[in-house]
Parts: sequence; C-alpha cells; structure tokens
Amino acid sequence: MARWRGAVLAPVLAIVVAALLCAVALLISGSSPLTALTTLVGQIGSGTVVVDTINSASVYYVAALAVAIGFQMKLFNIGVEGQYRVAACVAAIVGGTVVLPPVLHTIVILVVAVLAGTAWVAVPALLKAYRGVSEVISTIMLNAVAIGMIAFLISPDTFGKLAGNNITTPPIPESGWFPGIPVGSGEIFGMVLVAAALGVGYWFLLSRTRFGFELKASGESPTAAAAGGVNARRMILVALLTSGAVAGLVGLPELLGRDHAYTLVSPQGYGFTGIAVALLGRNHPVGIALGALLWAFLDKAAVALDVVGVPREIVLIMQGLIVLSVVVAYEIVRRAGQRAEQRRVAAAPAPSTETAEAAT
Repeated sequence: MARWRGAVLAPVLAIVVAALLCAVALLISGSSPLTALTTLVGQIGSGTVVVDTINSASVYYVAALAVAIGFQMKLFNIGVEGQYRVAACVAAIVGGTVVLPPVLHTIVILVVAVLAGTAWVAVPALLKAYRGVSEVISTIMLNAVAIGMIAFLISPDTFGKLAGNNITTPPIPESGWFPGIPVGSGEIFGMVLVAAALGVGYWFLLSRTRFGFELKASGESPTAAAAGGVNARRMILVALLTSGAVAGLVGLPELLGRDHAYTLVSPQGYGFTGIAVALLGRNHPVGIALGALLWAFLDKAAVALDVVGVPREIVLIMQGLIVLSVVVAYEIVRRAGQRAEQRRVAAAPAPSTETAEAAT
C-alpha cells in the first residue's frame, strides 16, 4: 500500500495541485488557462519544437543526473553550474588546439571535460570530507571563481580570439564533432545517446552495485552506515567527484553538436535548472527524463504564448509551481504513510504471555 501511494498517489496529487496553481497564476495575470494550455499543446509537432525540446532535455538530463548523485547522499552540489562551464571551456580549448583523427578527437574532448569537472569539484569534496565544510557554501563560491577563470582562459591574451563583438576559443575541427541524428525537422544531438547511457549507468550503479547501496545508506543514516563498515569520507569524496565528472559533460551536447567553440555568450544556467529537474524527477532516472522533457518543452513552447497575448514569463511561474507541487505532494504522501503505519502498529494486538514465553 505504501508503495502504491508513492508510485501513483503522489504524482497524481502533484499534477492536480500544479494544474490548479498554474490556472490561478494565469487568471491573476489576466490570461485564459484554456488558451494557454491549447497554445502549448498545439506546439507539439510544430516546426522544430520537438527536436529543440529533445536537444535541450538532453542537456537538462545530464545536469540533473549530476545533482541527483549528490542528493542520494544528502549532498547538495550547487556548483554544477561552475563545473560544467569550466569543463566546457577547457574542453573547447583542447579540442580546438590539438589535431587528432576523428573519433579519437571526440573521445579526448569528452575525457578532458570529465577530468575538468572532476578537478573543479575536488576542493569542495576534500573540504567536506576532511574539514566538514558545507559543500553548499564551497561549491557556490567556486561558481563565482569559475566566471573569472573562464574570462581569463578565453581572453585574447591567453587562448581566445576576437570574433566580431565576441570572444571565442579556437573552433573545434570537424574531426572533433559528435555526429548528430538527422530527422525531418532538424538534427538531434548525438550526445543524446550519451545522456541515455549515463541514465542507465546511474540506475545500475544505484540499484545493482554495492557502492550504490552504500551511497544511499550513507545518505539515509551516516551513523548506521559507519557502523556497518562504510567509510564516510570515502563516500563523500566519491559521490562529489562522480557528480563533478558527470557535470563536466553538461555543456558538450551543444559544444560538439552545434557551437563547436566556447564563447562569452555560451549558454548559462543549466546547473541550476538541473537542480529543479532532479527535484522534479525525485532523483529517479526515468522521472528525471520526464522532468527534463517537460521543462525543455515549456521553454521552447513559451514563445508561442506571446502570439495569443499570454506573457511568456508565465512559463517560469509554471515551472516553479510544478517543482514546488511535486516536492510538497511527495512530502504529504510520505507523512500520511508514516501516520498510517503508526496507527496500524498501535492497533495491532499485543503478543500474549504464552507467546512471549515461547519466544524466550
């Protein structure tokens, strides 16, 4: 029964609450909820919305996986933003500088991005493991440092060059690109396959390995995990370093599939979006995938709202309300389940004297 509540009741409650709150927000803004809904739904299959949604969802998915790895151990890696931006910048510099055969060139860029993301989170991981410094403080401070580091790396005096009014890294040759998947209305990033592989690996790691069990056990109860022989410091280090490694891949779908260089105007904010998507998907690989698709679709379909007189900014409110509804709904269902279990235990008949004596 408890499992049914978590699997069915909580999502249904979240959807209903989110729909009602979004409708209220639209009415307050003077817009019709029905008009907004039909406009958004009408964007399915329109132009390149589907392709753009899948491409953006792949980026959001990788970012959310990076966050979810830390969440499994109650670690809040809010520095995914800085980790992926530094990793993308360093990978773009290396990819645009070295000359290698196809495939090998792409692999080198991927490896460099993973190593850069891991290195950028190493300091917060060590501080958390050996000094107890909050990873929230250290990682968010490194986000600010990342901005300065990127500005230094792509300046014309170092590895960057002027391109009109923009500054860019050397362009990555075609040998380093990640081939896309052509479809009728555009091209899907080839890194979508890598994102899917990461999701499968994340599921296998948590569900089918001892490390995954120790990771979740450490998050649920560090004291009990330590009593069972789990090395707390090791788990903190591995969890944060793995999170940083996955974060290093966040910017590569666009870097290797579209932009082929890192510039001052390269996309930002994916790390913070990943936090919202991980919460929306409840840290489950399938839930995160659905959350990433929903988030990306709202982003891409929001442009059409201007046409019908609905402020496109209402989508930001809708996204926030959806995340809030999911978090609150699951918490309500969890507490209701706990109370039901407590009542069941309290109502259970006490063992008789004969049974107790037989047990002893």
